[in-house]
Amino acid sequence: MLAAAQRLRRSTDFAATIRGGRRAGRGTLVVHLLIEEPAFASTARAGFVVSKAVGNAVIRNKVRRRLRELVRSHLAELPEGAFLVVRALPPSAEAAYATLASDLEGAIAAARRPRRPR
Repeated sequence: MLAAAQRLRRSTDFAATIRGGRRAGRGTLVVHLLIEEPAFASTARAGFVVSKAVGNAVIRNKVRRRLRELVRSHLAELPEGAFLVVRALPPSAEAAYATLASDLEGAIAAARRPRRPR
């Protein structure tokens, strides 16, 4: 379980992260990462979006619990004030824990890479 200070709760925080953050996807999930200079020092925070397309309530909660546990170790690596939204895709319902872990690591790494000039 993530501590209350590490969770995104307000819909405005979710919307700002999804609209203004960097997006990176893998087979089972998509991450949105917003890194801004915080007005005050706060820990990195994460939120999860697991829609009904993933499965019934039991499956969605299982996916959310797995993602929450995986994200907990990555929050310490993110800069202070960063917002991370993890959106589960339907294949995450049948994915193994190791697959979710590798997809999450790859997506976070891709979202943190500097943008290439066009």
